[in-house]
Amino acid sequence: MEVIPAIDLKGGLCVRLFQGDFQKEEVFSDDPVAVTKQWVRYGAPRLHVIDLDGAESGRPNNIRSIEKIVAHGGIPVQVGGGIRSVEVARKLKHIGVGRLVLGTTAFENPDLVREMVEEFGSDVVVVSLDARDGQLAVRGWKQKTGVSVLGMLELVAKVGVKRFVYTDIARDGTLTEPNFTAIGELVSAVDFPIIASGGISKVDHLVRLCNLGVEGAIVGKALYTGHVSLCEALDAVEQASAGNL
Repeated sequence: MEVIPAIDLKGGLCVRLFQGDFQKEEVFSDDPVAVTKQWVRYGAPRLHVIDLDGAESGRPNNIRSIEKIVAHGGIPVQVGGGIRSVEVARKLKHIGVGRLVLGTTAFENPDLVREMVEEFGSDVVVVSLDARDGQLAVRGWKQKTGVSVLGMLELVAKVGVKRFVYTDIARDGTLTEPNFTAIGELVSAVDFPIIASGGISKVDHLVRLCNLGVEGAIVGKALYTGHVSLCEALDAVEQASAGNL
């Protein structure tokens, strides 16, 4: 299982939100490149970068910062937030982004997702399943859709998507714990790789997620506050994967 540090960008700054609320923002750094180098130095296998301005506005606003992160990181980077056209997807791929994470687009325009999968491949296009009270939420997590997470997964799987990020919005940025029940049910219900996100606050949470069978776990606030040491997390997950925990 990959332990994936999150870098959330808002106005060029590294921030974390509480339960996806744009009014509850905490700034952790004004230098995304320095943050990138830190996580790479500690052994991160991949970075999860979200353009929060893009998620809210529908078009990327931090592409220059993303380009610097990709250039200075030297490890795979997956990016989400405001990717709602093939042109934007091409621009991100051009600057070296490895995976494109789609949320609102997947719900509103599955045909566009199909087009992206056909052009970039199923290893590149990832769909983010962001749940609030069990329902998919889109447009910066502000709009409920009335669609279940599994229903959305099955819909976009038909257009070729094979990898998913699951986030329980109520847990995100709270330093409580992941929604293990929902994650376990999702992993058991499908044969696709699932990356878990939201609520991780202890290394033990990562070990438990590893044992549930997720492909990766995105860790944000807990890394920035020191609740989780990336080095310790990577070691624990490696041992868990080997069956030693």
